[in-house]
Amino acid sequence: MQWTAATSSVFASFMASMVEFVEALTIVLAVGIVRGWRSALYGVAAAVCVLALLVASLGPMLTRIPIHLVRLVVGTLLLLFGFRWLAKAVLRSAGILPLHDEARAFDKESEAMRRQGGASNSPFDTVAFIAVFKSVMLEGIEVVFIVIALGAGGSLLMPAAGGAALALLLVLLLGFWLHRPLTRVPENALKFGVGVMLGAFGMFWVGEGLGIEWPGSDWALLGLVGTLFAVAVCSVPLCARAALRGRRYPKAAPPVERSSRHLSAMSRGWRTLSILFVDDGLLALGIVLWVLCGRLGLFGSLLPAGAVAATTFAGGLCAMLFVSVLRRARSISLDNTPTRARPA
Repeated sequence: MQWTAATSSVFASFMASMVEFVEALTIVLAVGIVRGWRSALYGVAAAVCVLALLVASLGPMLTRIPIHLVRLVVGTLLLLFGFRWLAKAVLRSAGILPLHDEARAFDKESEAMRRQGGASNSPFDTVAFIAVFKSVMLEGIEVVFIVIALGAGGSLLMPAAGGAALALLLVLLLGFWLHRPLTRVPENALKFGVGVMLGAFGMFWVGEGLGIEWPGSDWALLGLVGTLFAVAVCSVPLCARAALRGRRYPKAAPPVERSSRHLSAMSRGWRTLSILFVDDGLLALGIVLWVLCGRLGLFGSLLPAGAVAATTFAGGLCAMLFVSVLRRARSISLDNTPTRARPA
């Protein structure tokens, strides 16, 4: 294990976990201030224990699977997860999607807690406990996946878990010190950087699983980070222009999605799970097909080994991300344009 991969794993895990824990902290503060801190902290402790057990149990289980298969599967999921985060961060930076507002989320959750009635006089408030436990678990599941994905791909479970633990400690200390949401944390900038790093790790682990020889070994990870960052930064102004053209020249309205209220419980569960990895179906399909092409030997039989195969593999994935954000920028602007009538 080289220090380059270990350091990158700690940093990526720390940044990604920081984003999720900041969002969870907003809910914890709202519940604690409105309904009392004791049950809210019980909820935090219970959720953290469950998440720690998940990491402790799932991490070692992956060590029993052949490492090339772990890197291929986990790397593909990390690609889907990272590209989803990065695409949203690009669209937010271009002004197409709204930025996440922790102050607004705090007010909304506080109002929801007040509608539940006053805080219970008993030592244990079930409403507060459940609300905090659910929110910390929902955000924490993503942290667990990131820690396991970053750790299992290159025997880096302890560095990745350490990065997440540092993020949790920092957010808890800031939350107890300030007693208010961390509204000044540049959340979209963090998600931008996290999406770049997770996407780069995903490309690296999948390439390793496919037998691609990365130039410079682990140092290639830094090259992937730089390349993906450059593609994402260049996409921001182009997405803004695409959205502007879409507003000027609107097309037919896209079909309306079914409301989640009309879905069955199983469908809602599957939808919640799939949203963790898939935000753009065409991009996800392209990534999976590209990985399958590599699994079938495309990069080994049709291309020279080494730098050419590695560049083609990484370049194809970057191109998919670029096309995806441009297409979504135009489609979102069309969907939001006031010049067309919405279907009933």
